Amino acid sequence: MGIRVIKPGLLSSIQDLGRYGYQKSGMAVSGAMDGLALQIGNLLLGNAKETAGLECTLLGPVLVFEKDQLIALTGGDLSAQIDGLAVPMWKPLYVHRGAVLSFGKAVKGCRTYLCVYGGFNLPEVLSSASTYLKAGIGGWKGRALKRDDLIPFKRLYTKSLKKFNWSSVPGIYPDLQSNRIRVLEGPEFKSFTRKSRSDFFEQSFSLSTQADRMGHYLDGPLLYRDQNGELLSAAVSFGTVQVPPQGKPIVLMADHQTTGGYPRIAQVITADLTCMAQMQAGHQIRFEGIGLAQAQELLVKRKQQLEELQKAITLKYG
Repeated sequence: MGIRVIKPGLLSSIQDLGRYGYQKSGMAVSGAMDGLALQIGNLLLGNAKETAGLECTLLGPVLVFEKDQLIALTGGDLSAQIDGLAVPMWKPLYVHRGAVLSFGKAVKGCRTYLCVYGGFNLPEVLSSASTYLKAGIGGWKGRALKRDDLIPFKRLYTKSLKKFNWSSVPGIYPDLQSNRIRVLEGPEFKSFTRKSRSDFFEQSFSLSTQADRMGHYLDGPLLYRDQNGELLSAAVSFGTVQVPPQGKPIVLMADHQTTGGYPRIAQVITADLTCMAQMQAGHQIRFEGIGLAQAQELLVKRKQQLEELQKAITLKYG
């Protein structure tokens, strides 16, 4: 037994950290848009950090628990409630059988992650339980959740401990209100006009309504290349900033294609992908250039913070 879907929400899908090793065959990595939130949620429960959870987007689902279970809610604040009462995020919560989890207004961010003790009992496709919507594979029947779906738990929390006085440590998760997105110069950065390069770093952009798990279109100054002519398709990744001929940049997201033919003006650093993934339409951003060494230092620091959290939680569960 697991959770039964009363209302599916805007877009609720099972996601883990992605389907790696198959891009050479044209298969997208997919996975959680906010991988950091998913990892923290799993660590709070004593799960492996890559365990699949439920990604709830903007308008969250309504779910009923068929069995007692331990859960954690992380990521964006979508005003979660259990049986009509507000519940805290970023800490383990014991939920009784028959309880109803629902969501309200998006207060901060746009994606909440529901992690459950032991994870969901779902088959893996190409070494991952992530839902890749365009291919119709992974997750729960290769699609977003629908009314009356019943997602089974892999394990039930049966320990005597029911109240928890710990939560995620401060400083791991970034401020979602920040308008700063740090980037590395892309392979084709220098092929853009001097004005376009200047505008990219000195002007503001905003997230348009054309934003999904594949990519975020940005409104703002138009960017153009100095050079005409087509480019050969080349590898792209989560956070690659491409610029089509009309000059409107696109930040590729979790379900991005494996190659692209548009010039790559920049690459969002891994440490800032969470902020990019949690943006709602209209959010203003400014790009800030940093060096590769600094980007690597930020990533190493994040990894160390997660390892410290994992060690602390392991001691809590004994």
